Amino acid sequence: MKLNIHTIDTAPEGSRATLDGIAGELGFVPNLAAAAAESPVLLEAFDGLRRAAGRTGLDPVHREIAGLATGVAVDNAYGVAFHSTVLDGLGVARSDVDAMRAGAEPSDGAAGAVFAFATALVTGRGRVAPETVARVRAAGLTDEAILELVTECTFAGLVGTIDNLAGRVELDSFLTPRAWTS
Repeated sequence: MKLNIHTIDTAPEGSRATLDGIAGELGFVPNLAAAAAESPVLLEAFDGLRRAAGRTGLDPVHREIAGLATGVAVDNAYGVAFHSTVLDGLGVARSDVDAMRAGAEPSDGAAGAVFAFATALVTGRGRVAPETVARVRAAGLTDEAILELVTECTFAGLVGTIDNLAGRVELDSFLTPRAWTS
């Protein structure tokens, strides 16, 4: 399915205000949002989940790790490039980011627990083994934080669905250095 990369001017009328809000907040409209704009309902869901995930109390590194793990699990090239770029900016070791892009856990124990949890959540379709939950709890995450990881994984899964349905959304220029293929 080919999805258009809309601008605020070319998007359906029902998507324009949401795209304008995204542009106002981020300074630009990411191509993934521009592609989702074909459906005002989908764009609204995308933006609502994006905003909710951004309000979590999670450590930003853990949130991005959950997004990256989800992207790898659902073969989401756009999401993997995005979360890799953000993790690079947060100072996570390139070797750890590259390991996660290859489906392996990072070297840090808490980060590894988050990666394992997010991967299990997605590949198990919501079923996560008790020992995986215990591991993420032992890493210091509360039940609230674990549920906030679910929020991030749900958002990243939506991004993956759009990216895969579209046959890959063109990466924004700032993401191309971290392009990824499974």
